[in-house]
Amino acid sequence: MFRRSSSIEIKSRAQLDTMREAGLVVARALDAISRAAAPGVTTGELDAIARDVLADNGATSSFLGYKAHGAVPYPGVICASVNDEVVHGIPGARALADGDLLSVDFGAIVDGWNGDAAVTVLVGDVAAERVALSEVTEAALWAGLRRARAGGRLTDIGHAVESSVVASSERDGRFYGIVEEYGGHGIGSRMHMEPHILNYGAPGRGPVLRPGMALAIEPMVTLGDPEVAVLDDAWTVVTTDGSAAAHWEHTVAVTEDGPWVLTALDDVRL
Repeated sequence: MFRRSSSIEIKSRAQLDTMREAGLVVARALDAISRAAAPGVTTGELDAIARDVLADNGATSSFLGYKAHGAVPYPGVICASVNDEVVHGIPGARALADGDLLSVDFGAIVDGWNGDAAVTVLVGDVAAERVALSEVTEAALWAGLRRARAGGRLTDIGHAVESSVVASSERDGRFYGIVEEYGGHGIGSRMHMEPHILNYGAPGRGPVLRPGMALAIEPMVTLGDPEVAVLDDAWTVVTTDGSAAAHWEHTVAVTEDGPWVLTALDDVRL
């Protein structure tokens, strides 16, 4: 059985190996979706691709039927968030258009263990500032992943994310907003677990990171004011000023040998 440290689940190596299996399902689905996303394709069609990947790999969805925020159970297996939609966009009849910025979040369960990741996809010919936004967000994700090291502190991750975004802002001469209302989370026998992971803040605080912890790190960055609101569907989160947003996420395991990215197609150890 797994152990807990200050309410944070500690996994055995065998359990992390199973999470890696779930992570590979996630990686395969996001890869297939990224290749399929094009002008005219609907977000519902992308959801169907993810359902096929789940079925082909004998996995189940972390998202389908999920209950939160007093909303109706989530109806898709992916979250498909377009342009000013930050997270939790519901897939359906919306057709993608040339120039869209599409963020896709997806989770899979294998033998009771979860994997969770997100990518931002460029649809067609995308404006340079939107391309930069996605690149800045992905770079911030990797900065956070590198801080998921045994012996460090939880807030080292958020500090690394924020520092990366700030450095990109200074380099580009453009303000990038970090969404503060949403962040990363522990993951394992459930999709959302302790601890909550901020994407900003001072380093050296919070729980000590220990081998066997698994964390979903997920910066959400905007091209404008980072203030957000939830639409009437009780799920879709949008920027209040209508600015575009990007979202990148990986599940990472803390190991004695360094961070192990569980949701990458390749075997990535940092």
